[in-house]
Amino acid sequence: MLGEHAYAVDLEWTGAREGGTTGYRDYGRDHLLRAAGKAHVIEGSSDWVFHGDAERWNPEELLLGALSQCHMLSYLHVATLHGVVVVGYTDAATGVMLEDGRGGGAFREVTLRPRVVVADPAMVDLAQEIHAEAARKCFIAASVAFPVHHEAEASAR
Repeated sequence: MLGEHAYAVDLEWTGAREGGTTGYRDYGRDHLLRAAGKAHVIEGSSDWVFHGDAERWNPEELLLGALSQCHMLSYLHVATLHGVVVVGYTDAATGVMLEDGRGGGAFREVTLRPRVVVADPAMVDLAQEIHAEAARKCFIAASVAFPVHHEAEASAR
């Protein structure tokens, strides 16, 4: 299982409108993101503040979602290794991006707020502790150049 893993997505810009990129406000930011074997297309755009469609996913939300998903999947794996039976998991992730004044910018930080529910009350402390191990195993968090904070809570059902 160790080794190199390759991924591929196809992107199609659908926002050419009538004149294409004749001016900053003349073109749409809408696009479609596809991958082989996926049942659903992701309808994307830019954030509404950058003249995008607020009803579509933007790259910033997708990055935040990828970090949240990756931590959850890493956490569930680590929980299994430690014998922690997880019966519920939610996250309310937030991120802050700063514009640089030159037309670009970068994320400053992301905070994940996982709320884990475990089957056994005796496992609550361990369930809380293993977030750190899960964070170290998350491929996406290891790939970004900004801190990913964790404000985790664990409880029993």
